[in-house]
Amino acid sequence: MSEQQLAELQKASGMPVKKESKYHAVHVEIDNIKFASKKEGRRYQELKALQHLGDVKFFLRQTPFHLPGKTKYLLDFMVFWKNGNVTFEDTKGMRTQMYKMKKRMVEELYPIKIFEI
Repeated sequence: MSEQQLAELQKASGMPVKKESKYHAVHVEIDNIKFASKKEGRRYQELKALQHLGDVKFFLRQTPFHLPGKTKYLLDFMVFWKNGNVTFEDTKGMRTQMYKMKKRMVEELYPIKIFEI
């Protein structure tokens, strides 16, 4: 049975059909938190370890930055380091045109630099 036939059978029987991510990112769940990719999940674990060691005071996930036209940019991590620095991090596998445009807009409107992990 082909994958398409299986999907059609699942749909007809009312079973949930697992949709593949557009850019083949694999969704993961860590600490009951869903992440859009393994890379984002790994960065979360790294930040938790750095927080445990005392290098990171705390970090925020999915921080919104509001843009013109009722648009918003969701930053993956805003990290507050023990030395007082704050970094703005986005885990990226695929740098889409939309991402590049929104990142540029955020950096023009807000006094920040987004680091791609």
